[in-house]
Amino acid sequence: MALRSLLLYLSRRKRLRRWMETSPIAERLTTRFIAGLTLDDGLTVCDRLEREGILVSMDRLGESVTSLAEAEASRDSYIQILHCIASNGFDATVSVKLTQFGLDLSEAACRENLERLVSEAARLGKKVEIDMESSEYTDRTLEIALAMHQAHGNVRAVVQAYLRRSAKDIERMCELRMPVRLCKGAYKEPAGVAFASKREVDESYIRLMRVLLERGCYPGLATHDDRIIEEAHRFARERGIPPDRYEFQMLYGIRRDLARRFAAEGYRIRLYVPFGEAWYPYFMRRLAERPANLVFLMRNLFKG
Repeated sequence: MALRSLLLYLSRRKRLRRWMETSPIAERLTTRFIAGLTLDDGLTVCDRLEREGILVSMDRLGESVTSLAEAEASRDSYIQILHCIASNGFDATVSVKLTQFGLDLSEAACRENLERLVSEAARLGKKVEIDMESSEYTDRTLEIALAMHQAHGNVRAVVQAYLRRSAKDIERMCELRMPVRLCKGAYKEPAGVAFASKREVDESYIRLMRVLLERGCYPGLATHDDRIIEEAHRFARERGIPPDRYEFQMLYGIRRDLARRFAAEGYRIRLYVPFGEAWYPYFMRRLAERPANLVFLMRNLFKG
C-alpha cells in the first residue's frame, strides 16, 4: 500500500509531469502502455488489434481542462476520433472523462459537449464509454451518463468496485438497463468512501460481477486478475450465461498473452487503448493500480 500511495502522490506532481512528458525516456514508456502521442498512432494500434480479433476502446489522454474553450476542443477531438473509427470500419468505442469536457467548470457546458459527442456517435452507429474519476465526481458522472444513455442508448458507464456505494449503483444501473464497465478503481480515497485492502476490493468486485453477469446489460469486466477471471468463467458456465452477453476488458500493454488467448477462444475482449501527449497521470495510476507493473517496466526499460 505504501508503494501505491507513493505512485498516486507522484501522479499529481506537476513539475515531475512536465519533465516526464518532455523527456527522451517518454518514447520507451509510451510504446508499452500507451499507443503513442498522436491519433494516427492510436488508429494504427486499433487496426492491428482488430485484425487479431480484439476489440478496442480509444482514449485521448487528458483530464481536467482549464477553460470552456479547451473543453470544446476536447469534444471536437473526440468527434474526429469517431469519424476516423467509422471511416476505417473499426468496431471500436471511445472512452471519455467528463473533466475533459468541462465538468469542473460548468456542468451545463459539460452536458452540452457530451450530448454533441454521444449524438454524433449514435448517428455513426458507435458507442461512448464514460470513464469514472475520483469519488467527488461519482454522482455527477453517473447522472450524466444515465441521461445520455436514456436519450441515445449508446453509452456505458464505469463503476468502481472499491467504492462502498457501488452495490447500490449497480442495482440501479441493472434496473434501468444501463451498460456498465466494472473496474477495481485507481484513485486514492478515504477509508469511509472506499475499501482499503486488496481482499475487500476483490470480494466487492466478485459480488458486483456476479450481479452484472446475471442481471446486467452487456457488462464489461475490466480486470487482469486471474482468480477473478476464472470466477467469471465458472459463474457464467454455472448460470448458462453465453459469452456474447458480456466482454472482458483490459489495458493496452498488460496481459497481452491473455487478451490473444481470449480472442482465440471466442470470448469478447476489449483493450483500452490510450494515446496523447498528456499521458503521465494515466501512466502513474496504472503503476499504482498494479505495482508489479513497475517491476516489469524497469526490467524492459533497462534491457540492452
